[in-house]
Amino acid sequence: MGAAPALTPERLLRRLEWRVVRRLDGLLQGDYRSLFKGSGLDFTDLREYEPGDDLRHVEWNVTARLDEPWVREYVEDREVTAWLLLDASRSMGFGPADRNKDLVVAEVATTLAHLLTRGGSRVGAVVLDAGVEAVVPPGSGRTQVLRIAGALLARRAAHEADDADDPDDAGTTSAGAGTRRRWRVLGRRGAGTRPEPPGVTDLGAGLRVVAGLARRRGVVVVVSDFVSTPGWEAELGRLARRHDLVALRVSDPREHDLPSVGTLYVEDPETGEQIVVDTDDDAFRARVRQLAQERRDELERLTRRAGADLHHLSTDEDLVRALVRVAALRRRRIGALRR
Repeated sequence: MGAAPALTPERLLRRLEWRVVRRLDGLLQGDYRSLFKGSGLDFTDLREYEPGDDLRHVEWNVTARLDEPWVREYVEDREVTAWLLLDASRSMGFGPADRNKDLVVAEVATTLAHLLTRGGSRVGAVVLDAGVEAVVPPGSGRTQVLRIAGALLARRAAHEADDADDPDDAGTTSAGAGTRRRWRVLGRRGAGTRPEPPGVTDLGAGLRVVAGLARRRGVVVVVSDFVSTPGWEAELGRLARRHDLVALRVSDPREHDLPSVGTLYVEDPETGEQIVVDTDDDAFRARVRQLAQERRDELERLTRRAGADLHHLSTDEDLVRALVRVAALRRRRIGALRR
């Protein structure tokens, strides 16, 4: 049997149009606003504050001068400019070979870009590896969607080529066929001399680039596993104060539920750190689960403090169900803010 054909932007988009977008059309009935924005984006006027107004719209300068609260009014505008900050770093290679985290990012980004451009909006993208790898200027139409998908698939292919060219990479034979991991499995022995790793992802740098590019108030969608150097939450907060921000965290079940496959050498693909782990140790696997839950709780706390909600997507979850769930949660939050 021959190898499966390479995944191209056109093939990815056609697959998503058939398997995802058609189903979303039926479930959301065109109500994509609950996915992308919750308030008008074009400033029109000022008025006195009324109970229930969104506190993010308070005009603080006028409030200070008049000694009473005033808010900005916006006109609803379906045609917005959206920016996607997309994590394509090596930690995104974790997960089943047929749908690891970097493929989920490509699916989410392509779907959102398609829905937004179909509604007349312009979409741009910043692709993040160890640093900012590519910027796709805002555009509209099918060609723009393919540009964004292509930028992500190019990084995915580059990482896969690096892994294939690495003679010391023992692959996944000891951890289950078809699995790439946040900690790459090296097998029963460590690796020899390896190329210098790219370093840990700096999510804050990507957020700063988006802040500099997104001059007009709009939509910012961050899709990442949030494995990053510290400090990104301050940049996230600055973006959330100016834009309608959606934070999507992509994970894989095996990041918190480690399989029992014996003693292995594993390597962090971003730092090159190698350790030996005994996956048959029940206490060790329980500790991994505990740390994963603590990490999830901490990420939710940081994003909430920054003024955004963190939504979770998994490699084993149906994308349509995940996006409908995100839409429902955002609709509920927007309704609470407006009451």
